[in-house]
Amino acid sequence: MLSRRAALASLAAFAAAPAFAANRLNIVATTGMVADLVRQVGGDAVTVQGLMGAGVDPHGYRQTRSDIVAMTRADATFWHGLFLEAQMEAFFEDLGRKRPVHAVAETLEPSGLLAHEDYAGRFDPHVWMDPTMWAQCTPAVVEALSALRPDLRATFEANAAAFAAEAKALEAYSRATLMAVPEDQRVLLTAHDAFGYFGQAYGFEVMGIQGISTESEAGLNRIGQLVDFLVARQLPAVFVETSVSDRNIRALIEGASAQGHMVRIGGSLFSDAMGSEGTYEGTWLGMIDHNVTTIARALGVDAPVAGRLGKLAGSA
Repeated sequence: MLSRRAALASLAAFAAAPAFAANRLNIVATTGMVADLVRQVGGDAVTVQGLMGAGVDPHGYRQTRSDIVAMTRADATFWHGLFLEAQMEAFFEDLGRKRPVHAVAETLEPSGLLAHEDYAGRFDPHVWMDPTMWAQCTPAVVEALSALRPDLRATFEANAAAFAAEAKALEAYSRATLMAVPEDQRVLLTAHDAFGYFGQAYGFEVMGIQGISTESEAGLNRIGQLVDFLVARQLPAVFVETSVSDRNIRALIEGASAQGHMVRIGGSLFSDAMGSEGTYEGTWLGMIDHNVTTIARALGVDAPVAGRLGKLAGSA
């Protein structure tokens, strides 16, 4: 039995809790980036289940039986769209006839999107790589959550504004850090072409062994061309991705070495998936902070090891 003091403390805690905490919206989101965005906007009013964890590639992901159960029971499902979850599009079209379904990136103005190199009429989906563009997805989340809880619109709007402010601060850090990279070294070569919006935002030439989708194949000719490019530009580093095999990147390094140019792996970047849940890198802010800091340091900039907020892993 609880003591009187414990019982009073418990009652006080309950009274102090937000009125909506006991009646949270049950949300399912596909990628970690979308799940994080909904958590940021929804705050204490939502419980969000992300389907794709650290290291999971969304391009080839197919919904499991447990995913289907979770989405059909959820108050709403949020997905990225723009052909990122290509294998799930038909399912979302069907689910949308029965339950609220929202593709957050498809609310962006098409004029600001990059063309998809593999599919005519489609766009590069990796918009979260540009903090300014990703913040522009928040109004869609506000509207979707407000449709379910109109009484909390002001809360969702305030949360979205706070997130946008954080994204703006992250963008300022990213710009200042990356502009310190010498212009002739502003080349980002990775496993697949996920950094187009990053390159557009910060003046980097971006090259991927595979195309925008990891479903595309990298031929020997492509690898040979990139080896020649590495040697000609004397680039010091290439980068692996946490959600894509490093096999092709290592083939590049070996090819460059055979031509007498030593190139190293500059680090592992988060592209289509964030870090482990519960870590700073497992948030969108931490994911981008990690990428920017890793890229800058590999290309000769004395960026802080711990990143913008001193939270990056290995900083102790």
